[in-house]
Amino acid sequence: MRRWWALAVLLLLLVGLQSKLWWGEGALGEARVLEERVAEQRRENARLQQRNNDLSAEVQDLKSGEAAVEDRARSELGMIKPGETFYRVVDPAGPVPPREAVDDEAVE
Repeated sequence: MRRWWALAVLLLLLVGLQSKLWWGEGALGEARVLEERVAEQRRENARLQQRNNDLSAEVQDLKSGEAAVEDRARSELGMIKPGETFYRVVDPAGPVPPREAVDDEAVE
């Protein structure tokens, strides 16, 4: 009889521990969700680190190189050097109307 009680107590202890493992605070399901969040945060950190590296390289280039400053002035500010001629190529805003439609409008 004494063995049976010991076995029953051990079995209840095992069930209690298993229930904490599967459904308690910090259970396996919750741990899996946290691992996914950590992996997602690591990917975001890597993306942001790459962005920081790119920006740092651009800052270093702007501090040290005249070519980068000139390129930025040309592309963003539309500046040109003295003696240069600036040409702008513009695409038509819409489709070109047929020649007959243009002639009809002129008559009216």
